[in-house]
Amino acid sequence: MTTVTDHPINSRWAAQDPSVLQLYAFPTPNGVKVSIMLEEIGQPYEAHLVTLSDADVKSPEFLALNPNNKIPAIIDPNGPDGQPLSLFESGAILIYLAEKTGKLIGNTPSEKYEAIQWVMFQMAGVGPMFGQLGFFTKFAGAEIEDPRPRERYQNEAKRLLSVLEKQLEGRDWITGSYSIADIATAPWLRALDYYGAKEAVGWDNYPNVNAYLERFLARPAVQVGLKTPAVPA
Repeated sequence: MTTVTDHPINSRWAAQDPSVLQLYAFPTPNGVKVSIMLEEIGQPYEAHLVTLSDADVKSPEFLALNPNNKIPAIIDPNGPDGQPLSLFESGAILIYLAEKTGKLIGNTPSEKYEAIQWVMFQMAGVGPMFGQLGFFTKFAGAEIEDPRPRERYQNEAKRLLSVLEKQLEGRDWITGSYSIADIATAPWLRALDYYGAKEAVGWDNYPNVNAYLERFLARPAVQVGLKTPAVPA
């Protein structure tokens, strides 16, 4: 691939401006991480709406970009080797963009790895556990009579919220300064409201987390990123 237009995905989601980064996403907690990051760092980009339907994420064109059939994914026409770079997995994309621009990843090597540590915390813990909580609270799993699966994920969500509550004591942001750790984590905290799970996890018992999410949602870049790509009414 020497240009964005060479990639098979371009035959279905055509780049209007191949010179800028191409984002393929849907506004889920994982999807908005990348649009928020791009807005925060001021990176020009073009957003393509890829729905969660099999017709989109399991299409040959999208699978050519992400064989794991999950959003988000990007193509950066200005990759690190002078060639376009395609990348999937939201955490990997956040780290790539932060390292490329030198933004939102701390100012020292120690701060960099601390930020990455908390991105991994979200990727391995908050995302999967909150996602399963959503499944057993709002979606098909809510119909399962056995309460044990739902209770398991409620308890794990509470544990993770307690970790964040302690980490945010005396801090505005997870690592002290705003970083990719916050962009990775806060959209999943916001999802608890969508899942109707805030009461089940005792949301009001985490005042630091509550204030943290409010700070995050007040950021102008976040407000734009949460609505990108736009979903038709």
